[in-house]
Amino acid sequence: MKRLSIIGLAAMLVAVPFSSCPGIAATTPKNILVQNVQAQPKVQLRLTADKKVVQKDTAGKDKVTWVSLQGNVTVQPGDVLRYTVTGANNGSHPATNLVVTQPIPKQTAYVLNSSSTIKSTATVTYSIDNGKTFVAKPTVQFKLANGKVETRRAPAEVYTHVRWKFPDAIADKSTIGAVYQVRVK
Repeated sequence: MKRLSIIGLAAMLVAVPFSSCPGIAATTPKNILVQNVQAQPKVQLRLTADKKVVQKDTAGKDKVTWVSLQGNVTVQPGDVLRYTVTGANNGSHPATNLVVTQPIPKQTAYVLNSSSTIKSTATVTYSIDNGKTFVAKPTVQFKLANGKVETRRAPAEVYTHVRWKFPDAIADKSTIGAVYQVRVK
């Protein structure tokens, strides 16, 4: 609630003309405010999906290709889909502290170790509780037949979100990306 109050107050302060505040010159604060707004990075995110197609080549070996999914498509249980999130900084200043969170679509399961980045590095964490908490290696408690409880790596089927935190600034007019795969249930 405190955040909402602070955000509301900030919005109110911006809406009040500086010329109406006693002791504040009208031109200086307005110019600074306008410069700060214009200096903000403008990161535009784009999500695309591809379907994994495996075919035998002439030597009988599996050849993997990815077919772009657009419009209304049908996928079958067992199909592997690759999602790519691309972030383009269209602003005139570097973007810092970029965090991208993607839900694992319902009726799919995350493919373990399939997350990677494009043109950047990022810390990858996962959620198994609908995005409430994120950790690098989610675990769950299993009750064994003898009654003991054991901690094990969470199975892919319980992952609900994947998150990338990009530690480096994204330069203006540049792009970064993140990729992950899911299997249709």
